[in-house]
Amino acid sequence: MQQARKHLEAVTQEAADPAISARKAAARKRGAQQRLQKLEAALNQIPEVAETKKKSGAKDATVRVSTTDPEAGVMKMGDGGFRPAFNLQFATSTDAARLIVGVDVTNRGSDRGQATPMIEQIEQRTGMRPAELLVDGGYPGHQTVDEAAEKNVILYAPLPTPRGDDTRDPHAPREGDGTAVAAWRERMGTEEAKQIYKQRAATAETVHADGKQHRGLDILSVRGLGKVLGSASLFALTYNILRMITLAG
Repeated sequence: MQQARKHLEAVTQEAADPAISARKAAARKRGAQQRLQKLEAALNQIPEVAETKKKSGAKDATVRVSTTDPEAGVMKMGDGGFRPAFNLQFATSTDAARLIVGVDVTNRGSDRGQATPMIEQIEQRTGMRPAELLVDGGYPGHQTVDEAAEKNVILYAPLPTPRGDDTRDPHAPREGDGTAVAAWRERMGTEEAKQIYKQRAATAETVHADGKQHRGLDILSVRGLGKVLGSASLFALTYNILRMITLAG
């Protein structure tokens, strides 16, 4: 921030230099001002990010924010590095149509808590609440499972991997489990649930792969939550149109 302020002072003084055109001086000053604004916005994000990390119980308590896009979250990537990113959320139907029926974007690295708003969005968009929801292991917490049950939605999601020397049956109810959580544990131990959950790989994962490999969603060309949501929505629209063309033969 100190460096950015000094830079702004320097380019402001340079504006009086007759050797520099008025347009060039104005462009330099505008760039310095924008840099300072982004840094201020990034600093304002620190308390919220710190609180989110604290609530999530993350092992890495280091608070990271992006100075290039303050609305982006600094997330841990598959290669172990940390980079500014957005978390794109898509809901896909598991029928033959395999259409995208929900789109959202967050700046949090965790998927925890995103299932409930997606259920509500699907119902709003389609006029129907899903009877079942298949999500990966990053989504379900006890609250999420309870909220899905309250909406009469059957949740299918992997159980957490037992830690260390924990030899308890992961499918058996545990102390502190509510009715919905205990039912989820038991359900995921059945062969029927395992077969149902396999549908996710053939539906949602194909949409994710298409977006990243063929539609440019792996490296975004825009900044800010609003523009990223626009890009994600355009992808969903394009994907659905292409799917309808394919289904029409």
